[in-house]
Amino acid sequence: MLRKLFRRTPLAWLQLKKEKTRLAVALAGIAFADMLMFVQMGLLDALLDSATQAHQNLQADLVLINPQFQSLISVKSFPRERLQQTLAYDRVKSVRPLYINVAQWRNPETRITRSILVWGIDPANPPFDNPEVNKHLGQLKLLDRVLFDLASRPEYGPIPDLVKQHGSVEAEVNSQTVQTVGLFQLGVSFGADGNIISSDSTFLKLFPERKPNQIEVGLINLEPGTNVQAVRSQLIRALPNDVKVLTPQEFAQTEIDYWSNQGIGFIFGMGAAVGFIVGIVIVYQILYADVSDHLPEYATLKAMGYSDRYLMTMLMQEALLLAALGFIPGVLLSIGLYQITYAATLIPIGMKLNRAIFVLLLTIIMCSGSGAIALRKLRAADPADMF
Repeated sequence: MLRKLFRRTPLAWLQLKKEKTRLAVALAGIAFADMLMFVQMGLLDALLDSATQAHQNLQADLVLINPQFQSLISVKSFPRERLQQTLAYDRVKSVRPLYINVAQWRNPETRITRSILVWGIDPANPPFDNPEVNKHLGQLKLLDRVLFDLASRPEYGPIPDLVKQHGSVEAEVNSQTVQTVGLFQLGVSFGADGNIISSDSTFLKLFPERKPNQIEVGLINLEPGTNVQAVRSQLIRALPNDVKVLTPQEFAQTEIDYWSNQGIGFIFGMGAAVGFIVGIVIVYQILYADVSDHLPEYATLKAMGYSDRYLMTMLMQEALLLAALGFIPGVLLSIGLYQITYAATLIPIGMKLNRAIFVLLLTIIMCSGSGAIALRKLRAADPADMF
């Protein structure tokens, strides 16, 4: 089948390359359309990936949250005793409380304040599976000590450089002086431009209005080999309705659902759709102009006995060649834009194989659809046009 389809490809290629300027314009248009789709899809994936980076670093088999918990930047607390109650159930091995809130960080150089996400942990029972955090747990036990996320935006100041040079640096959080004694890497998101980790004692000092028995997230670890869903069902039945029991995957999905419901997915999806439509228009104009220019030649081929099917196959080959040749610069340019975006925003954006395959399929559909529309002009080729 494929051999039969492509055995006439040289004719389609020769026809395309005859007008080199037109071919260059077509490839540039397809590359631009692909790049637009890649950027929109890449930003959407980066939003969702960055929003759940912290969730992926948590050590837990089950998670307790307030039923009204929406996002890490829109947290709701619940009584800490609910987390302690879970220890009474079979197969529950240990629990970890986690405090989360947004504070105001003052840049030590410019003195400009900026919101930063604060994670309050128990240094004796850390919730993060992060070697960089774990090696500083002893220092975190001291009051007014914090760790700074080296992936935070530069607007917070040259904290990573100062910590590497001097071992620690003084900073101001919520108008209180803290000592930054170490670095870790968690990453920024669309909701949080930076992160710091403190002990639970330091956290409560930074937020004096907070009650110690109110936490944002409860992490539950089970005995090895435990049926997680069975324990989850048991806890849902037993615990009051002021808490919600989730798996880590469901907890991450809560964050994804929050951002998706903000219309972000629709906006980026609309941008990708615009790129797709732009590509269809560009390829259609190129193929239509090509058919119009060669209409007498097509009429001659018909007079020689070539069927409409033969000519339509050749036109579809042109469309597929444009899709393949235009996709290559499109994906290369998109990779470059991803790198520039990451360097400027520190948002984890990069090329993914499944995204590349999806955009390639869209490009093939885009070009094939344009070719199908241009076929109407080809059907108008009449041997009488020779005379």
